Amino acid sequence: MMTQVTAIIRQRGQLTIPDFIRETLNWISPGSVVSIVQTANNELVIKPHAEEKKVDWDKLWRNIQLARSYKGKYKGSLSKFIAEDRYRH
Repeated sequence: MMTQVTAIIRQRGQLTIPDFIRETLNWISPGSVVSIVQTANNELVIKPHAEEKKVDWDKLWRNIQLARSYKGKYKGSLSKFIAEDRYRH
């Protein structure tokens, strides 16, 4: 279904999407992130923003655990070391 309406671009480029269109599209709500594409035909297309890349949370947590598993040469409280180091400098 294609709907066409007329709207006015307000100051600072603000465009209000009419209520009846917002009610039919569940991805349009205050705070929604959208993609705006300028076409070769001098038109604008507004679409819901789609994440380009999904986060692999399992891989991220494995890498965090791996980084935490490395043992340094310093034996003692790291927070105490940082506090003393900041005090000296």
